[in-house]
Amino acid sequence: MDDTYQAYVNRVARMTLPDSYKSQVEHIQESTKFKPDEAGVRVPVPFPGYSVITPPAAEDLENAALYTNLQSCQQRLLHELSPGSIVALPPDSFHLTLADLIWNSAYRDVTAQNPKFEGQLRSQIADCFVASKPALVSGSEIRWIVLGFIMMTRAVGVCLAPTDENSYKQILELRRSIYQNPDLIALGIEQQYHLTAHITLGYFGDIGPNLERERLCSLVNELNDQWLDTPQELVVHRAELRKFDDMMSYYREPDWPVLEF
Repeated sequence: MDDTYQAYVNRVARMTLPDSYKSQVEHIQESTKFKPDEAGVRVPVPFPGYSVITPPAAEDLENAALYTNLQSCQQRLLHELSPGSIVALPPDSFHLTLADLIWNSAYRDVTAQNPKFEGQLRSQIADCFVASKPALVSGSEIRWIVLGFIMMTRAVGVCLAPTDENSYKQILELRRSIYQNPDLIALGIEQQYHLTAHITLGYFGDIGPNLERERLCSLVNELNDQWLDTPQELVVHRAELRKFDDMMSYYREPDWPVLEF
């Protein structure tokens, strides 16, 4: 289901072009993952599930420079756009999702029907990590570069592309070991999205008449320019099974599966 290397690079490159922003900004919607409280402050709603991700920024010292840069970009978005138009994610939670697993209603349904689901999921992901090991190129770093901002229907973040074909293939091998695992499929895990590697910085909140759509487009173009001279890279050195209760934090227990690249 995922693209070939060249098809992926071509597709995501188009997503960071000014014309793409102008088109996408007309279709953005308020995120349902946050709702205003009694004081009008948007707070996360329950949205439980599991993903395989890189370590969150607070635990990923190897990529600290990148995450510091992304936090600065996030602050510019918040300061220069209308208050409330973007709900910021905690910078400590920034990460790259390597494989979506299960979330929200699907997670609630399966855990209600199968009390052993979470233990079975952890066991099967551990098996996938072991199975994917032989396909990894020993001593070869997996590096992804920030291409630019990406505007999704309900969120904004930065899009990444592999620095070489090997970096792409190794992530694809991990995804295949998960999505083509018959035992995981039997648990209800299925691939629903093509890989579009991105780090989410925030979700859209109040998109009423106060949202400055043209300013949003010009701002992300300005922010993209900084990476022309100083490219930002993410080194993918570890994949972890993480659980989330909402979109604000991702956690794990010490004995949960980990894959070191």
